[in-house]
Amino acid sequence: MSAYCEICQKGAMSGMNVSHSHLKTKRKWKPNIQRVRAVVDGKIQRVNVCTRCLRSGKVQRAI
Repeated sequence: MSAYCEICQKGAMSGMNVSHSHLKTKRKWKPNIQRVRAVVDGKIQRVNVCTRCLRSGKVQRAI
């Protein structure tokens, strides 16, 4: 599954793990992406959507 939201284009972010001794290693934060059936332009399609968009009502789920 792709790691970006098709509605808000939220994607993976990169940063560092920082240990107690201040050693740093690279890491990623991925958004919570769900593949849902949604109404897009009056048609039912499967889209990859983050849960923030689902909760806020930016996407109307198909029943």
